[in-house]
Amino acid sequence: MPARRSGSRGPAPSALVGDRTPRTIADLAASLDDSDFQTLVYRTRDGHDVASRFALLRVTCAHPVDRDRRPPREEWLIVEWPEGNEQPSDFWISNLPADTPPERLARLARLRWMIELDYRQLKGELGLDHYEGRSYRGFHHHCAIVTAAHGFLTLEHRTFRRS
Repeated sequence: MPARRSGSRGPAPSALVGDRTPRTIADLAASLDDSDFQTLVYRTRDGHDVASRFALLRVTCAHPVDRDRRPPREEWLIVEWPEGNEQPSDFWISNLPADTPPERLARLARLRWMIELDYRQLKGELGLDHYEGRSYRGFHHHCAIVTAAHGFLTLEHRTFRRS
């Protein structure tokens, strides 16, 4: 809370303000040393581990404090900076607990490619984007059927790969 100005009248200030100047994620990443990064395996493909360098930091995002006037909350900043690159390739903010293992943070951060593939399948093969009705109920039914079909195909694909 900001200090009350001398001679002011009325209730004391109740809106939170930041205690330091906000920094951009790019500036923060540029200030990191090599010792701040660790090589983590985030996926296994065809029996081979896929790994990259990650920096995992606990940060407080400025927007909720400065703009929305919400109390500060520590979150994970995940920075991926592959070996040999001049700049980081990706950044993520996560609200997972502070005791989350680094391998889990890296795996969940890099899971987005799988979500993009699922979304592409939902739109392209299963017709998620083909609905042209005008009611919420019809749209809800369409999405439910497409999602059920996607779940069925995913389970069939996993069963097929096992056998």
